[in-house]
Formats: sequence, C-alpha cells, structure tokens
Amino acid sequence: MDGLFLYDTEIGRIAIGENGGAIALLRLPGEEVPGTVVQHETELLRKAAEQLREYLRGERKMFDLPLAPEGTVFQKAVWSALQEIPYGQTRSYGEIAAQIGRPKACRAVGMANHCNPIPIFIPCHRVVGADGSLTGYAGGLECKRTLLDLERRYGAR
Repeated sequence: MDGLFLYDTEIGRIAIGENGGAIALLRLPGEEVPGTVVQHETELLRKAAEQLREYLRGERKMFDLPLAPEGTVFQKAVWSALQEIPYGQTRSYGEIAAQIGRPKACRAVGMANHCNPIPIFIPCHRVVGADGSLTGYAGGLECKRTLLDLERRYGAR
C-alpha cells in the first residue's frame, strides 16, 4: 500500500488504502486493518474520504475515483457488474451471475462479493438474496441495512 489512513465517518471508523495511484482497499467498521502498513494519508485518500462522507450524507450518488481491486478475472467481472447497479437499487446474486454470462454461478458471485476489497465504492451492499432478503456483508447486516436505507431515502433527489 502506498497509503492507508483511518477516517471517522457516520457509520464508524473506516480504513481506506491506495496503491499505484488508485483506491485498492476499504475496511468497514469492525473489519481488520492491515497491521503492517503505517498510516500515511495521500491526496487521493483525502478525496476518497470526502466522497465517502458526501455519500453518507446523501449528497453523492456516484464516486469519481480510480479503483484498483486485486482479484481473479471472475471476481473483477463481478465487481464490474456491481458498479453498474444504480444508486438506490438492488440486484440478486442470480441477476449478477446472469449479467456476467455465468447464470449458474450464484454462489461464486456471493464469494466474489465477500472478497470485494473496496466495499461501498464497489457497491456489494446492493446485492441481496433472490427473495430480497439481506444476506452477509463484511461490515455486518446492520451496516448493509444502513447503506440501503440511506440510498432509498436519498434516491429520489
């Protein structure tokens, strides 16, 4: 990591990491932060934190940041599809699987969601069960519910 910094937000303390001039990591409250990295704030991290705060206040619906998640080709395809889910909307794991041309890969989509290194910026919180139920989330179901409620509340603006 070229930079990693902890920020206090409306949902708690988060860590944002930069690598090679792009956001590569976001750790939600309660998630482990890489302990071998010394905190170092960069201009990009400040910009990412400000955009995140704007999002959490309902002032921003899209992020304008370079993202560089590390993962497999399949994971990157899933993460790309997640970024196409409009603000305030949700998709099921099956819908994402179909979107990437792997309609039977629902569980693999779930695992790719679980491995998403940049939640919120890559909105894995917008993926729900086929029946609309909330399913696992790295920051916990309460955090996922908070993000979805926020988007519903500000979505019509």
